Amino acid sequence: MEHKMTNNRKAEKAKLQQQLAKIHNNVKRLQQQLKDVKPTPEFVEKLREMMEEVEKAIHCFKEEQRLIYEELIKEEKTATNELSALEKKIDTWALSRPATERAYLLPSGKVPVDTMLQNHLPKEVLEFERFLQQTGGRQGDWDDYDHQHFLKVWTKHKGKPAYVEEALEYLSGRTKEDIQQHGTWYQEFLILEERKKESIQKWKVKKQQEKQMLKEKQMSEEMLKTEDLQKEAAKKQKVEEERKKQQSAVKAWKRRKEIEFARKQASQLKEEEEKEKRQQKKRQCQFQLKLLLENYTRQKEEQEASQRLEKEKRDEADRDERKRIAAEEIPKFQKRDLRKLELKILEKQAKEKEKIEREKKLAKLKRKVEVHVTRDPSRLYKPTKGWEERTKDIGPTDVKPLLYIPHRAIPTWRQGL
Repeated sequence: MEHKMTNNRKAEKAKLQQQLAKIHNNVKRLQQQLKDVKPTPEFVEKLREMMEEVEKAIHCFKEEQRLIYEELIKEEKTATNELSALEKKIDTWALSRPATERAYLLPSGKVPVDTMLQNHLPKEVLEFERFLQQTGGRQGDWDDYDHQHFLKVWTKHKGKPAYVEEALEYLSGRTKEDIQQHGTWYQEFLILEERKKESIQKWKVKKQQEKQMLKEKQMSEEMLKTEDLQKEAAKKQKVEEERKKQQSAVKAWKRRKEIEFARKQASQLKEEEEKEKRQQKKRQCQFQLKLLLENYTRQKEEQEASQRLEKEKRDEADRDERKRIAAEEIPKFQKRDLRKLELKILEKQAKEKEKIEREKKLAKLKRKVEVHVTRDPSRLYKPTKGWEERTKDIGPTDVKPLLYIPHRAIPTWRQGL
């Protein structure tokens, strides 16, 4: 069974790693696509499909894990109830009182104590039972789920105060004060339970001693009252009875084990059938999903092919239209270019003709104004015509002293300099 469970855990771990790797790859691919965003309908549709695929994979994974955890919680609750029942049964066996075997659990989880047993039960046992009645049973008036999570965290931290912070993460509906109060209650519960066990152990030892003393006393009385043969016969008879009791007890134990084994086999077969049904349902869902995806992919490819053909037809029609327009417009452009070329040639010829005429005029004007002067160095020392004209009418040569020399006015800013 242990080997089988180990293999199941390994297979489940590999399966989980495979599913998580697949989801991780899909998310990485979506992130790569988001780095190079193109504002086109096809790209948006592709992103939407990828997001839906990632979301569907995560949802399936979470749903599957939720079912597994619910099944494990149910099994854990069943095992806890069975252990509690066995522990209570062992306690009643230890007390060895017929009345204690009729003890039962109330629907609220509290353990009633028969008032008739108070004279026979030890003080520690009564104190423990009274504590359970007053505080809400073996779970401190908490439900199974919260108490089991509390026990896990308590056991992990070994009762140290650090367990409160981690317990708050698991017990969202409980406050820090509730957890601390439950921890105080659990410590007292452990102390009282340990005292109860010690008391039961002491009681067992005491009863064993009393039985031994009683047995020795009976044996001594029998030795005094009866002969050796009667003692030997009594011993043989006692041994035979014990052997028969042991045989009957062994047979009953074997019968119980066979019934328990058959019940386990039936429950295991039922679980395997349910598991097979779930797997079959899951495979059917995956097959339907695969068919839907293939159908959608095929429709998408057909739609893209038809769009591609329509686009090619439109492009071909546009090219034909451009060719037709070009064939109609090219002769017009050629005529326009020829006309412009002729105008440029005529304009160039007119400019050249105008240039030639202008050069002829300039040459004619140069010929008219051209002066030929011979070189005469003595001309530099001769008076000029202007000077000669000024010196023609010279008055008397008498020189008188000047009494007043006219000059221009001196500016105010320069006076006195």
